[in-house]
Amino acid sequence: MNFRHPKHDLFVPDSSDPWTALRRVTHLGIVSHQDDLEIAAYHGITECFHTANKWFGGVVVTDGSGSPRKGPYAEYSDDEMQEVRKLEQRKAAFVGEYSIMVQLGYPSEMVKTSRQPDVVADIEFLLQHAQPEVLYMHNLCDRHDTHVATVLRCIEAIRSMNPEVRPKKVLGCEVWRKLDWLLTDDKEMLWVDKFPHLLRPLLGVFDSQISGGKRYDLAEEGLRHANATYFDSHTTDKTSLLTFAMDLTPLVQDDTIDVEEYTVGYVQRLEADVRERVRKFI
Repeated sequence: MNFRHPKHDLFVPDSSDPWTALRRVTHLGIVSHQDDLEIAAYHGITECFHTANKWFGGVVVTDGSGSPRKGPYAEYSDDEMQEVRKLEQRKAAFVGEYSIMVQLGYPSEMVKTSRQPDVVADIEFLLQHAQPEVLYMHNLCDRHDTHVATVLRCIEAIRSMNPEVRPKKVLGCEVWRKLDWLLTDDKEMLWVDKFPHLLRPLLGVFDSQISGGKRYDLAEEGLRHANATYFDSHTTDKTSLLTFAMDLTPLVQDDTIDVEEYTVGYVQRLEADVRERVRKFI
């Protein structure tokens, strides 16, 4: 199993044959950076955890360079930090009992440049052989450039595949722009209360980020509680932990849909809703 960038890393937590580990994947997450999986694709991780017929697979596309650092990591070089983050991602895969963890090792600039055949080819290779039922990615309204670029490279890869082997469900998930602003009909509600104790250890292994001043472990737990409580003002809560996603499945079912127009449509529907509500009471 070969990937195109020399910094790639492949890890199978239970030491199974890598081909077996990839082909048994039912829920796959493809994200930009180390620790993005544990935030964006947490629903998939918990859906598969301790479940015999479901397996989560993780793919991190970039090398993790340029991350903030202080405390014990303050003097680390960029190369040293990349190795730290690679190891942290392996630890998370072990804790979450992933089927397979692939880190492709590309610099962010390569991912952000369109028509990068190596990036797209590696992603397509993984999708062709895993053929997951559910694919978790970043959402197209995310405010991190590399996150949006990664989604676009994934869509390129999927659209080059035969329709019958494409993922059946594709979700754009929350990381650097949350999705509570989506209209209710536009929200995919992902209940993440199966293993509420799993979030902190999954994110806690990313010590380089937490020591760097980013308490993702606390922030994400609080956000999930807030999503559940503030989802609706007129009903009682049905879950205590909730994340939101946008449905990107139409983009991989119909290649004629314009990605930009599809994305902006979410914002336009929000604008129309705001205008209507204000006008009602003027």
